[in-house]
Amino acid sequence: MAWKTAILTASDKGARGEREDTSAQVIRELVEEELGGEIVEYRIVPDEEDEIIAALIELTDYFQADLVLTTGGTDLAIRDVTPEATRRVIEREVPGMPEAMRAAVLPKNRTAMLFRGIAGIRGRTLIVNLPGNPKGVHEHLAAIMDQLPEALLMVTGQFRQ
Repeated sequence: MAWKTAILTASDKGARGEREDTSAQVIRELVEEELGGEIVEYRIVPDEEDEIIAALIELTDYFQADLVLTTGGTDLAIRDVTPEATRRVIEREVPGMPEAMRAAVLPKNRTAMLFRGIAGIRGRTLIVNLPGNPKGVHEHLAAIMDQLPEALLMVTGQFRQ
């Protein structure tokens, strides 16, 4: 099954065209190669909570993505508000995914304890926050990749027991 996937990058510099979005490229490669997913939309917005919220709502409700992967805005800086925006959009949290990401990455990279990303469900869409750098994206997404198909089957209502 080709999971409809959307990528949302939260980055002030990226939104102004001052930085190449290499983290989104890593997400695209992993989704297409490891998950067999199809990228249906890609957005880059500044680190503004209202803009992140609006983009998440559009990606879930209008584009009806099965999976929305965000990158950026998950650290401790004052402008890092992606988890807060995500929390305002989701209906149910999926705490095990970010817990698994942190647990997998922490032994290799102690800064993983500073990652504040969350995961949750809006309608029939799974939203997962990822860090803002390519290495962090790869490590965190790889930590949950094996469980994404089953999670997506459940979230989209296709899971049969």
